[in-house]
Amino acid sequence: MAMPLRQTIRVGTYLFEQKLRRREKFPLIVELEPLYACNLACEGCGKIQHPAGVLKQRMPVAQAVGAVLESGAPMVSIAGGEPLMHPQIDEIVRQLVARRKYVFLCTNALLLRKKIEKFTPSPYFAFAVHIDGLRERHDASVAKEGVFDEAVEAIKEAKRRGFRVTTNSTFFNTDTPQTVIEVLDYLNDDLKVDEMMISPAYAYEKAPDQEHFLGVEQTRELFRKAFSGGNRRRWRLNHSPLFLDFLEGRADFPCTAWAIPNYSLFGWQRPCYLMADGYVPTYRQLIEETDWDSYGRGKDDRCANCMAHCGYEPTAVLATMGSLKESLRAARESVSG
Repeated sequence: MAMPLRQTIRVGTYLFEQKLRRREKFPLIVELEPLYACNLACEGCGKIQHPAGVLKQRMPVAQAVGAVLESGAPMVSIAGGEPLMHPQIDEIVRQLVARRKYVFLCTNALLLRKKIEKFTPSPYFAFAVHIDGLRERHDASVAKEGVFDEAVEAIKEAKRRGFRVTTNSTFFNTDTPQTVIEVLDYLNDDLKVDEMMISPAYAYEKAPDQEHFLGVEQTRELFRKAFSGGNRRRWRLNHSPLFLDFLEGRADFPCTAWAIPNYSLFGWQRPCYLMADGYVPTYRQLIEETDWDSYGRGKDDRCANCMAHCGYEPTAVLATMGSLKESLRAARESVSG
């Protein structure tokens, strides 16, 4: 892992507090979607399939910040849609950072260089740029040429200005171990981003492209081969060792989607941002009124091929915290990374 020490201590302290309070369900990070509008039409995403009236909506600042505070989560991932299209996104970030929430602003980076003056570097804030491959593969995945080059320039500019920059890469069944290695080598060694997140593509039901999502065995084989030769330890991956074990098929976990809840224009989404089985207005209702035992691989057919971060990374983190051996392993890998 490459999580900064301050953030590691904050999250560890938070988890210890939940254990002392004997809370069974609590959020690690809130996925906040203050809009659905986007300036791209990615093949694997269905967010812009909403009606035009919904795509025009923008969540008020007080509502966005209030939802995060209501949940109590120490971290926030702001997505959408494209968050930089929100006219008050800088104010949402500013207020969350002022409350010492760790904020990751997910972006395709097309507007980043134009909007970067609105933001201030902080140990509590990072841009999370979506990069799904090198130039040809990335531009194909977002269905627009030139996006990769703009994202690269935006990353360089953000780092030049002192911002933390992370990346998020989704891989499909058109990927090979070599394409995974190539893009992660580039991000890690050439662009030198601070952290990298990776995820197998999940069969999001509204996505235009339904043919290229990975199955469980495909995912395990892809990452097992990509991680070989010392790559896994060399890359600055922002994941727990147990989650990386999970991607390789060396460990298996139940889904804990309740630990990364989604709050959008419609409210708190059941059970996660990838599936929409209804919405509730409060975080408490989400936790108490959702049948969490009905979701996950082997329980819901829609979850059959899901190995997404939002469901399984929290399980891995909790398993790490519950084991001295795994906690020491995570600490070693954090230092060596």
